[in-house]
Amino acid sequence: MTDLELAHSVTPRPILDIGSELGIDPDELIPYGRHKAKVSLGLLDRLKDRPMGRYVLVTAINPTPLGEGKTTTSIGLAMGLTKLGHRTAVTLRQPSLGPVFGIKGGGTGGGHAQVIPMEDINLHLTGDAHAVAASHNLLSAFLDNHLFQGNALSLDPSSIVWPRALGVSDRALRQVRLGDETGNRIGQFVITEASEVMASLALALNQQDLRDRLGRMLVGFTKSGRPVTAQELGCAGSMAVLLRDALLPNLVQTLEGTPAFVHTGPFGNIAHGNCSVLSDAIALRCADFVVTEAGFGSDLGAEKFFNIKCRTSGFKPAAAVVVATLRALKLHGGGGLAKVGSPLPVGLTGPNHDALSKGFVNLEQHIANAKAHGVPVVVAVNAFKDDSRAELDWVRDRSMKAGAIDAAVSTHWTDGGKGAEQLAAAVVKACEQPSRFTHLYELSWPIRTKIETIATRMYGAGSVTFEPEAERQMERAEALGFGRLPVCMAKTPLSLSHDPALKGRPTGFTVPIKELRILAGAGFVTAVCSGIQLMPGLPKKPAGERIGLDPVNGQIVGLS
Repeated sequence: MTDLELAHSVTPRPILDIGSELGIDPDELIPYGRHKAKVSLGLLDRLKDRPMGRYVLVTAINPTPLGEGKTTTSIGLAMGLTKLGHRTAVTLRQPSLGPVFGIKGGGTGGGHAQVIPMEDINLHLTGDAHAVAASHNLLSAFLDNHLFQGNALSLDPSSIVWPRALGVSDRALRQVRLGDETGNRIGQFVITEASEVMASLALALNQQDLRDRLGRMLVGFTKSGRPVTAQELGCAGSMAVLLRDALLPNLVQTLEGTPAFVHTGPFGNIAHGNCSVLSDAIALRCADFVVTEAGFGSDLGAEKFFNIKCRTSGFKPAAAVVVATLRALKLHGGGGLAKVGSPLPVGLTGPNHDALSKGFVNLEQHIANAKAHGVPVVVAVNAFKDDSRAELDWVRDRSMKAGAIDAAVSTHWTDGGKGAEQLAAAVVKACEQPSRFTHLYELSWPIRTKIETIATRMYGAGSVTFEPEAERQMERAEALGFGRLPVCMAKTPLSLSHDPALKGRPTGFTVPIKELRILAGAGFVTAVCSGIQLMPGLPKKPAGERIGLDPVNGQIVGLS
């Protein structure tokens, strides 16, 4: 049975019942049909004195291109905690249309660990991503109109840093020529999930905070070097209007009826990679345990969760779960290559203890990364159908020797919440341990030092180099007062390093920084490693080729 068929085999609970389970009143929900709703922010005022639940982060090792089931593990863990009698919610990012029609075909979990309604979540849900793109591009239009109407702010066209945004992957738009009667200049598109508007929406604390963030967004510089913002262009208010409803978190459910919040979708490799602060804030006031997922591995989404998102929210995680699979560990141990669209080699899917033991060093680094932030760690060994039980148990035992509080083999994909009960028990145990949560770096440190700290401690790098343009951008950021912002690293998710070919736990390599971007509205600076694109391209065989409508009943087919 396909993921979509499994999703259709379940009768969803009415969304008002899901809300009621969390203590959300019917008038605090804005239904979008029977099975999804937005949640009023007024709920936070009503529940401001309620104790907060335990905050559990799910991250992972560096994956194969196929992914290692971090989303399914997050969903399965939430359902497992529910089966153990704990009121639980899971908070996730909304899938991006780019990967849905490109490399992934869907992003709502899989097997018996999914969130539903699957088609809605994978596509438009409640229209938040479209609102982000509209808001972003409204500022682009205001900016070019300002140039056309006489350029009263003396903007230097060659210094404009604000791109345009599009919700699908289209490599042809990475660089475009823009022109009108006033002249021509080079521009670019980024995918919506890389937009600063998306990042700001995800980090905003309320409507006023979002409005302030929009106003601070930097669009370019004058000829004298002064920064120009969206506020000066008179656009921030209109941008906020377009995002009014998008700021409200979306409530849905898992296949087993566990409450799930799916809200905002910043990418983990080129943005900060976490769902909205507001969805976590509501969930933490309504549930005993909140399971949240950060994009990609501990070197990317988790590091940004700890040092960007938690700084903004003030929330402290009680535990971190690191997801690992036998196939990914074998990949890091030289067991073979994994390519999208090609069968996995037997060296990754069959017994291969030599590659497994060599590749375990990658998991060791990810355990160390979470522990470096003072958080107890549990390893979730995500089991596939033909995995060797002996190898699964070996990884579990070795994980505890490597510093994990506990480790569990999880079969949530096949068995749903029941298959994650051992993992859930391990997480409860970890949450009973003292969490001495700390950030990796101080905001007062120079930008260069923050980048070098992330690269050496999280990646294992020996050094960092900066291209001349990145050096100039870093100096300008410091001079303009942006030096105290946290750093968002943009790099490949397929390796601890910047180079996807470097597997295992490489050391002594040099991380090359090609660009530094100031995202004053989002509240961080982005350091872009060489080889990173902010607009993905489609693969040779896009997933969209198999997605369509059934001509008989009009239902969507081909999503996964």
